[in-house]
Order: sequence, then C-alpha cells, then structure tokens
Amino acid sequence: MSIELIPGRCEGHAVCEAIAPEVFRVDDDGMVQLVAGGDHEEATALAAVRSCPVAALRATS
Repeated sequence: MSIELIPGRCEGHAVCEAIAPEVFRVDDDGMVQLVAGGDHEEATALAAVRSCPVAALRATS
C-alpha cells in the first residue's frame, strides 16, 4: 500500500497523526507530512487515512 497526500486539502486536524504517529507528522505549519521509513501496520495506516476529516490522504494498492 502506498499513501498519497492530496495537495491543498490538509487543514492540520492531526487525526492521522493521533492514529498512526509512526506514519504521519503534522509540521510547524500545520500540514501533514509522511514519516520517511516509518514502520507501521497497514491496517493502522489505512484507518488513519480513512479518518481524515477533509480527505487529504489517499491509500493506493
């Protein structure tokens, strides 16, 4: 699975970071960033993607 950030959609709610901090970080500007090389369970990452209130993340196979 690969995770994509959809430019311009993130509003910095940090729900993804709360669910999967090993995958997502909200930077000082309030924008989500993917953690490079983050070890994670696919189910947890997918739950974080689905939880985004503004659909700023997309999971692809």
